[in-house]
Amino acid sequence: MKKNNIFSDVVLITPDTFEDARGFFSETYNRSAIKKLGIDIDFIQDNQSFSQNANTLRGIHFQSPPFAQSKLIRVLSGSIFDIFIDLRKDSETYERYGSFNLNPEDGWLFIPKGFAHGFVTLEDQTNILYKVDAYYNSDYEYGIKWDDDFFSINWPIDDKKIIISKKDTNLSSWHDVKEKVNSWSWS
Repeated sequence: MKKNNIFSDVVLITPDTFEDARGFFSETYNRSAIKKLGIDIDFIQDNQSFSQNANTLRGIHFQSPPFAQSKLIRVLSGSIFDIFIDLRKDSETYERYGSFNLNPEDGWLFIPKGFAHGFVTLEDQTNILYKVDAYYNSDYEYGIKWDDDFFSINWPIDDKKIIISKKDTNLSSWHDVKEKVNSWSWS
């Protein structure tokens, strides 16, 4: 496995792949190998997200401590434009976002605690698997509107074609949650 820094503490983990005339074999997740890359996290839950159509936007979500989640994300089919916003007030990239186009050939995208996360599907039939290190808890769930003016995220799709849930449409602006988020410790 190889690790490439994408943005701040967000990294791409690429598993080794062995190809022959039949296809390929890849050990997609190995806790020991990932630990050797400096990610010593006990992932306790796997989640799967399937989107029927391209332009499906999910996010931008995060949970507060003590249920803050680190995520290890892998696209099984299709592709996504993945975004992550650094909410850690002591970070050099605080209040900045990064993005990555993730597809099945890329491997895993690791997003640590203290980041808000969202994505939009770039293809129909997009299937995503992600591991988290804390259980979902609706009482600690927060979000930021996908089109928040503060971040001005350059989503690679036509706004008029976005498919989004009512819940995600009604998320808060960064201005409305910033003070609360800044009172948290992410460690």
